[in-house]
Amino acid sequence: MSSAPHHPGLDPEELRQVLDRERPGLVGGPLTAQLVQGGRSNLTYAVTDGTSRWVVRRPPLGHVLATAHDMKREHRVISALHQTPVPVPAPVLLCEDTSVLGAPFYVMEFVAGTPYRTAQQLAPLGPDRTRDAVFRLVDTLVELHAVDPEAVGLGDFGRPDGFLDRQLRRWGKQLDASRNRELPGIDELHAALGRTLPRSPAPTVIHGDYRLDNVLIDEDDRITAVLDWEMSTLGDPLTDLGLLAMYSTPLELASSPVSTTAEAPGHPSPAELIERYATRSGRDTSAVAWYTAFAWFKLAVILEGIHYRYTLGQTVGAGFDRIGELVPVFIEHGLTTLQEG
Repeated sequence: MSSAPHHPGLDPEELRQVLDRERPGLVGGPLTAQLVQGGRSNLTYAVTDGTSRWVVRRPPLGHVLATAHDMKREHRVISALHQTPVPVPAPVLLCEDTSVLGAPFYVMEFVAGTPYRTAQQLAPLGPDRTRDAVFRLVDTLVELHAVDPEAVGLGDFGRPDGFLDRQLRRWGKQLDASRNRELPGIDELHAALGRTLPRSPAPTVIHGDYRLDNVLIDEDDRITAVLDWEMSTLGDPLTDLGLLAMYSTPLELASSPVSTTAEAPGHPSPAELIERYATRSGRDTSAVAWYTAFAWFKLAVILEGIHYRYTLGQTVGAGFDRIGELVPVFIEHGLTTLQEG
């Protein structure tokens, strides 16, 4: 009997043994696996026995200890949210035994749908369907922020007190760790954000990286699943809204390391998304300019970190050579957003 194809980080035979032991009868035959996405975040594999399909998530290769906690955390949040109106894949199994795949991992159901990452991908939908799909993204965010953390067992999922201050300090430290050139305006932006820190509303479960390409959309333009919960916690819900507003601002750059869906015909403006969120959630969004400016700052820091690693020869691949020149664009947007807000 030939063995199933082996992928770095996932042995289908080892996985099947665990599933047969913990979920007897679930798997009907030999498993095969395909890597769905890789990179700096957790690894995702689509797994099938020829009849049914599942998804496996595990930490990046070589970073087991630093990110091992993420698996339990991600599994916990989707398990909690699966009983709510928020669409998430059904959890199947959490395995913290590192002898199986070399790291903790979890298995969830496979959900059909498309993660739209570019304006070109959205274009075939047409303006009306694109508009509806993005508005549904806002409505799903409202549903997430309406979940009572205590009621679903997530009351201790984070430390919401002082959340914004900690976030600002964290990303400031990230900037210092990758600072090897002058970046006009970034210290001014960081300082201005610190001076104008808003008072957070009541904490909610937040996604942490909420955008169109982190959800799956089916052929009826419905959101079938919200994915990538590795940055989720209890905190200020308006950080999710600010990030969504930032990603909904067309940049119209020659090349972009971030999603370009905002440039698709029919995509609602940030103001329209904010208004819909405010109307449907009942939350005060008057300080949303701060949260959007913070999102621009955070992305500038992330991109500068990538540029810094590129200059050290630690990142290879197409497009990395141009990321450095995009950082000032994000800084400028952050400063402008804060000033106009």
